[in-house]
Amino acid sequence: MTLKIGLFVGREWSFPPAFIEEVNRRDEGVIAEYVKIGGTVMDEPCPYAVIIDRISHEVPYYRTYLKNAVLQGTRVVNNPFMWTADDKFFEASLATKLGIASPKTVVLPNKQYVPGIIHPDSLRNLDAVDWDGIIRYLGLPVVLKDAHGGGWRDVYICQSKEELIYSYDQSGLLTMIAQEFIEWEHYVRCMCLGQQEVLPMKYDPKERKYHVEHAHLSPELGQRIVAESLALVQALGYDMNTVEWAIRDGVPYAIDFMNPAPDMDIYSLTPFYFDWAVKGMASMAIRLAKEAQPQLQEMRWNQLF
Repeated sequence: MTLKIGLFVGREWSFPPAFIEEVNRRDEGVIAEYVKIGGTVMDEPCPYAVIIDRISHEVPYYRTYLKNAVLQGTRVVNNPFMWTADDKFFEASLATKLGIASPKTVVLPNKQYVPGIIHPDSLRNLDAVDWDGIIRYLGLPVVLKDAHGGGWRDVYICQSKEELIYSYDQSGLLTMIAQEFIEWEHYVRCMCLGQQEVLPMKYDPKERKYHVEHAHLSPELGQRIVAESLALVQALGYDMNTVEWAIRDGVPYAIDFMNPAPDMDIYSLTPFYFDWAVKGMASMAIRLAKEAQPQLQEMRWNQLF
């Protein structure tokens, strides 16, 4: 019987057809195609051995469908239960528990709330934010960003307490974290696939650009970054992720590793890294389809970490 890999995608045009073509041309008894759904019955069987999820963080119906798919025995990349629960503050704490360097981080109360939340009544547990204490802990400048965000959206570099409070006041319903700013001399973004493969790429956050330089890390630093990237994605259970490292005084700090739908566009990655990502994703998806190991056993949180 031919095994099927389904693909959920959003506004990306280079990776999806390249991935589907790469899987299908290998002729390994596995085919890939776009998932098509339009209303789902409870406990509905899922026809796919594996589903690659690139967009459910922006389409709630897809996320709901994928949770049911996991119940039906489908391997979903990435696990929708973990992805739903994940946030950048949790990840900072996780890195610390794993003994991995990470910037000091504080999670902040929301600035605004949905209608029906009455401040004197609904928020009786909430105390005032100690901005002076936060700055003493983090130092200046401070990075303010969405705890659930990605793609460098809603990220502010704040040089003073006044600037931090002003940026926080613009955050609306978002849950923000304040983070120590790491003045880096080298920045690395690692593409991590299948909890096995790690590709450390030189990246410039200021230019938002990858640089194809194969010897940009010393052997020792490269080995450390690969090992710690694997520790992070294995703890989270992510088969598709990027881990970003800011290197200061020779020490890699895990800046951001909540990227379960990483940018795989050819114009972002460069053709060289794009080819690696497409072939790696195809190999991983085919392997997972043939292994037929559902994620039901991973749904206990204490077994994930």
